[in-house]
Amino acid sequence: MQKVMSVLLLVAASLAPLSAHHSFAMFDTAKPVTIEGVVTAFEWTNPHAYIELDVPDGKGGQRHWSIELGSTSILMRAGWKFNTLKKGDKVSALVSPLRTGEPGSLLNRLTLADGRVLLNGPGGAAATPVAPAAQP
Repeated sequence: MQKVMSVLLLVAASLAPLSAHHSFAMFDTAKPVTIEGVVTAFEWTNPHAYIELDVPDGKGGQRHWSIELGSTSILMRAGWKFNTLKKGDKVSALVSPLRTGEPGSLLNRLTLADGRVLLNGPGGAAATPVAPAAQP
């Protein structure tokens, strides 16, 4: 009996990290907004990467936004690299903002100054529709 309990305890302990991952319920995915600003930091970390962005507030000041992305392995499959962004880069981001109204969000897609568009994962929901190929 003690052996069975030990095995059950081991299984339960191994499943605990799976349930520890937070949900994205804090973000309002039904009301995406576009923000434009200057990158102050790009944190290529796990379990989630982050973009720190200074966004003009319309009153002559700045509002600092923290934008959450997926894991680095998911981002790499979508074309991201650790050096995709650097301090001072100007970007436009379509994001799902925090429900609290604070300046934080989940990235849907990012447009770089050169026009390249990067998604928060390969083939994500934020993908731009592609026109069907012309038929001969």
